[in-house]
Amino acid sequence: MLTCCNRVETNAVYLIPERCITTLELREKPRYYDAFSVRLVMAIGWYPGHMHKATKELTRLMASVQVVIEVLDSRLPAASSNPVLTSLRGEIPCIKVLTKADLAIGTVTRRWQHYFNAQPGMRCLISSSELPLTTEALLPAAEALTAGEQGGSARNKQLVIVGIPNVGKSTLLNLLAQRKLAKTGNEPAITKKQQRIKLAEGWHLIDTPGLLWPKLEDQVAAAKLACTGTIRNTAIATEDVGWMAAELLIAEYRAALVKRYGISESVQTAEQLLETIAATRGAMGSGGSINWHKAAEVLLNDFRSGKLGKFSLETPPV
Repeated sequence: MLTCCNRVETNAVYLIPERCITTLELREKPRYYDAFSVRLVMAIGWYPGHMHKATKELTRLMASVQVVIEVLDSRLPAASSNPVLTSLRGEIPCIKVLTKADLAIGTVTRRWQHYFNAQPGMRCLISSSELPLTTEALLPAAEALTAGEQGGSARNKQLVIVGIPNVGKSTLLNLLAQRKLAKTGNEPAITKKQQRIKLAEGWHLIDTPGLLWPKLEDQVAAAKLACTGTIRNTAIATEDVGWMAAELLIAEYRAALVKRYGISESVQTAEQLLETIAATRGAMGSGGSINWHKAAEVLLNDFRSGKLGKFSLETPPV
């Protein structure tokens, strides 16, 4: 049986076996078991007040939009797609933009592109740090999707850019605008309000805050979102996210861990992996104690930055 304990200063949830333990014990050794079998008492979730407000504003905005640009993380295009945004979009044409493509396996990303392009009223484009998406590539897709539409004059069409936190929306906006309009960073939910820019003659682009949905029903997907940095670390502790990432990587991407950290065959658990990282990456405290927070940060930074290699955590439906 799993139970939980809250750390007051961050409101983060630590999931531990059998009983609630003290904050001191938590700092000594986090416990997060069965992350991907999802036998959890308290679900992973994050839906701050500004997201509720932004969702209502987006609902009103949709009536004046000709094309929705949904930004997705190339590593997990299904999990990073907000079902509320899909519902709000309705029949409005959509351009799916797969960002961070340099962090995903190229062949899998192209399979996702083919899948989305086969859906009615939809186009899919890919953007990476090496080959960033440009306005010159985006607008022809928007023109094709809106050809023959009555809504919006030929001189005044609107695109809205939407997506969950930390999928690269602000980076994409800056690329398309060819100037820095939005703050970017590795923390989710940097954008807090809408802004409207002229993208080209006859086209305006509206940026919106990153939006999650009130309840993340698929907790396996939620765990992966946490590992990629979508959920703020005040909602779930770094130690726990690192534990989840360690379990996922040991189970499915062991070769990457061997290459990066030189782990031996004896390393079979999340605890053993984080202990190895602590010993080899300067995360040991006084008296030989392990700094679990620092070890988790090392693993997560390596995973999120691509230092562990390229990962595609989902494949498209057959």
